[in-house]
Amino acid sequence: MVIVWSMSGVLENQLRRMDGKIVGEGFHPKAGQPHAEVFALRDAGDLAANATAFVSLEPCNHYGRTPPCTEALIKAKVKKVVVGMVDPNPIVASTGVSRLRDAGIEVITGVEEELCRKLNEAYIHQMLTGKPFVTLRYSLSVDGDLLDQLGAEVMESGGYYSQLLQEYDAVVVSSFSLSTKYFLSSKEPGAKQPLQIVLAKSSGSLQLPTVSNDTSSRTIIFSNKEITLELEASQKGIETIVLDRMNLAAILEHCKHQGLCSVMLDLRGNTADFAEILQEGFEQNLFQKIIVEVLPILGASNKDPLKYMQQNRRLRNLTSRTLGESILLEGYF
Repeated sequence: MVIVWSMSGVLENQLRRMDGKIVGEGFHPKAGQPHAEVFALRDAGDLAANATAFVSLEPCNHYGRTPPCTEALIKAKVKKVVVGMVDPNPIVASTGVSRLRDAGIEVITGVEEELCRKLNEAYIHQMLTGKPFVTLRYSLSVDGDLLDQLGAEVMESGGYYSQLLQEYDAVVVSSFSLSTKYFLSSKEPGAKQPLQIVLAKSSGSLQLPTVSNDTSSRTIIFSNKEITLELEASQKGIETIVLDRMNLAAILEHCKHQGLCSVMLDLRGNTADFAEILQEGFEQNLFQKIIVEVLPILGASNKDPLKYMQQNRRLRNLTSRTLGESILLEGYF
């Protein structure tokens, strides 16, 4: 199955004929736009009739921002629907499967469910908790020091970091990220660019850029009350939100109200910007996932932000893989 990430990290949907040929594909680009099923049906046209639809998530059966996908599948005369996982959204919760079966369409559920649940993990978390799914990412030397750099080619198309940027709705970065060195842009073809949330605790380290013509990405600066940035930032088209103190819960609440499902904290640049929100995140269990890239480097000297991880925290489902000369670790809190 071809995989394409959407705003909520949902897999692409496909339509196949009896001979196995893919006749239509689609994915959900963002909230408010048609769901993946609709795009796949449009792609297939008349070939959707008597075809099998493969969907990672149960088709919706209610009117929200968009009409029910079940009705679109029924109208297209799809013969069979293969569902990766039932939707955890209580509004849907098996009603989509029931509606399709009542219409005479064969439905199979739980196909590659583990894979679908992993790829839909941010959406599932949001549905069950009402909060964004938060991932902590950083790079380490082999002797355990925090690094600014990434491995070779990981920001190019197909690289893990380029793929991460299109998988997350927002990336929280330090004030140094506004420089060209840390510009965040996925290189994947047709990628949606994440919202850049910049932490600014010191105006001296902040170099406000001119807003890019790339309308697919936005920047918001969160600053504490001791920094005055609003006028300069507004003149450059950058939104600024002033907090009494750097507060991860407030940042996540803003993301929630923006309809953002997944957030990644990227520990690069001015790591002092992260001190308060890292402490808060660990004390209040606000992190769900961790991604660590270990580079073949010795002799770095930046351990400061990692002091908040000195408590004995056992990770779940820890995996590792080799990326060129680096090792990538992924696990869950």
